[in-house]
Amino acid sequence: MRGTKLTKYLLYAGLVFAVAMALFPYLWTFLAATHTNSQVFNYSYTFHIGTNMMQNYYDLIDRIPVWSNLFSSLFIAVVYTALILLIDAMAGYGFSQFQFKGRDTIFTICLAAMMIPVQVVMVPLYIQFSSMKLVDTYWSVILAGLSGAFGVFLMRQSLLSFPKELIEAARIDGSSETYIFFSIVLPTMRPALTSLGILSFVNQWGNYYVPLVMLNSSKRYTMPLAMSILAQPNFDINYGALMLGACMAVLPIMILFLIFQRNFIDGMLAGSVKG
Repeated sequence: MRGTKLTKYLLYAGLVFAVAMALFPYLWTFLAATHTNSQVFNYSYTFHIGTNMMQNYYDLIDRIPVWSNLFSSLFIAVVYTALILLIDAMAGYGFSQFQFKGRDTIFTICLAAMMIPVQVVMVPLYIQFSSMKLVDTYWSVILAGLSGAFGVFLMRQSLLSFPKELIEAARIDGSSETYIFFSIVLPTMRPALTSLGILSFVNQWGNYYVPLVMLNSSKRYTMPLAMSILAQPNFDINYGALMLGACMAVLPIMILFLIFQRNFIDGMLAGSVKG
């Protein structure tokens, strides 16, 4: 009994240590956002709240149009997530519920596309978007990421256990495929959709390479791109303003995950069903 309690206490201690190690960078960043440039790396100020947050904010908005950058990140991430959920859900429904020639081959090719890095296709995409007059627009960043195959795989896996009898009964009753998908199938995919939505939103929010290539106007820059301007080695770096910008960039992601964390876990488990 005593050995069991000792093991439990050691396990809890290890978990507390792991949580502390995971949260420390965020805590340090939030506190550093309130310090002056000289105080950021002074260990005597590490765990103290400073009084320089407003000045850091003024320095931040003086260097970059941070609110425009936040809007750009939010607009791109929200629209991209909405489109990727719709497209991948429809593709997953087609691969799991319809029988057609070459279905498995097409799905295998789709999965193989996950192995292609975005750098390989960026030049053709840039040429295509340039001919379509989409360079330096939000749509160039949004459309460049809609070809991801992971969401198709996740949606297909979540629908493999869906009872085909319900679909057949709806077809016998005269329901259209559009009605079946949006009214019968889609509501049952909520956990998987939530999981994919969080992953897609976070991935697009932190996307740096595609906006770097596609966007030219500083007001259209996303937050990762704007933060890189603050950290350019050729200029004096205001670390307090940089940390404040990092806080503004990470808070939406933290709030989103805290709200939907239960659905995220359920969705990932739903996507692990074997077919």
